[in-house]
Amino acid sequence: MLTGLAIQNIVLIEALALDLAPGLVVLTGETGAGKSILLDALGLVLGNRADAGLVRAGCEAARVVAEFEVAADHPVRALLAEHELDGDGPIILRRQLKADGGSRAFVNDQPVSAALLRELGGALVEIHGQHDERGLLSPKGHRALLDQFGGLGGAVADCRTAWTAWKAAEAEAQAARARLAEDQRDREWLDHAVAELQALAAQVGEEGELALARAAMQKGARIADDLAAVAGQLTTGSATLAQAARRLDRISGEHDLLAEALAALDRALVEAGEAETRLIEATQALDADPARLEQVEARLFELRAMARKHKVEADALPALAETLQARAAALVAGEGGLVALDAAVAAAEAAYGRAAAQLSAARTAAAARLDSAVAGELAPLKLDTARFRTALAALPVSDWGPEGQERVEFEIATNPGADFAPLMKIASGGELSRFILALKVALASTGSAGTMIFDEIDRGVGGAVASAIGERLARLAGQAQVLVVTHSPQVAARGHSHWRIEKASDGSMARTNLALLDAAARQEEIARMLSGADVTPEARAQARRLLEGD
Repeated sequence: MLTGLAIQNIVLIEALALDLAPGLVVLTGETGAGKSILLDALGLVLGNRADAGLVRAGCEAARVVAEFEVAADHPVRALLAEHELDGDGPIILRRQLKADGGSRAFVNDQPVSAALLRELGGALVEIHGQHDERGLLSPKGHRALLDQFGGLGGAVADCRTAWTAWKAAEAEAQAARARLAEDQRDREWLDHAVAELQALAAQVGEEGELALARAAMQKGARIADDLAAVAGQLTTGSATLAQAARRLDRISGEHDLLAEALAALDRALVEAGEAETRLIEATQALDADPARLEQVEARLFELRAMARKHKVEADALPALAETLQARAAALVAGEGGLVALDAAVAAAEAAYGRAAAQLSAARTAAAARLDSAVAGELAPLKLDTARFRTALAALPVSDWGPEGQERVEFEIATNPGADFAPLMKIASGGELSRFILALKVALASTGSAGTMIFDEIDRGVGGAVASAIGERLARLAGQAQVLVVTHSPQVAARGHSHWRIEKASDGSMARTNLALLDAAARQEEIARMLSGADVTPEARAQARRLLEGD
């Protein structure tokens, strides 16, 4: 609900700060006191178009701040989270308007667009009046209101699910048909590509292994001559060392040093043999065989050429082969696969048709209940000759959607024999306001806004009709905060809190102010509404009786 409203420099309002209570909040005052200015200021902070004419004369800028308390699960908190805005605690909307027409909007001191402010405002406040196109007058929201009234959330969800499944089946069939047509155009290329990929029989990781082997063999080829020369020298050196060791062995007993020399030669022969072994192993590891190198390079080049041809990595060739084989198989299957997909589409369409038909039947039943509920509210509001109906019109197939197959619009006929017409085309503003009240009372359980505003809904009526209006506003106020601008003492007497709008002038500048009335002041204000400028004892007594009947 709206807990606070602060206004600065809006037309005749220099500065106002209101702390608003729950229940039915009544605003009264003489004609021209500034009630419309108050509503314009509230509309500005709720996202209405910024009009530089609202800025008080002589001021550079105006500002309006509205504070709301809403439940933790209120849809507006999800909307704030969707836009990455702070949504904890109170929700504070602020709008600043410059005299040159520029404006800025804020939510919890975070800048937002005017469009988002308008969306948030619509979720927080319902404004009902003859010029409000966002509330009950707009047929865009009538279907959702009927669904909420009828408790049709489950049926709507089933219809939406069936619609999604139908469209998904259609998309799958269309994609398959497009793929088949493309494959048929490319049949010759597809057969050739499958054949050469199967012949190549590439393996994942093969290119990397071949590249490593090729690099090793190329290295071996570069040092093959050196390896051969070293091998020859080791062979010759070993033979020479062995001959020297044999001769030294015959004379080693002649001196200790000769024996040591022989031992050294033996060790040298062992090390030389070890070197020959390592050399042989290195030669084998480097695999310097030219024929083998040629085979590896041929296979590597073949893999890479095929990869370039199909514009993929070499390791992706096996997967590509499987994909093209599958396309070839699908092509062979041909129309058989499409027949199965088309059958799935038909089944999904039929399921959607059944869900939509069930929803339509539920809406028809809910519409009859809503029509009856609204009809019961018309006579007490002096609309006994008027008729209301919830019109359901079948949509063309092209306009079917996840929410069903019909358009819903609230229509009225104000006189006997008159044709039904949309709410927005009704002639009388007073009648329209009372129709809106009747409809809102019937729809009292729907809607998530915690604050409702009715602007002069009692215009042109009095007596029992005004009492009926007040009783229905008080009933609505049991479920949500209701603000009503009224000239009717019967409506004002129903209020849980009462504000008087006053205009004063110091001779050079007029100002609009609001005052929260206590019990005595409230009785005096209602007496003024009953008798005019000269308040009589009889008016005060009548005001007291109205308040006691509250």
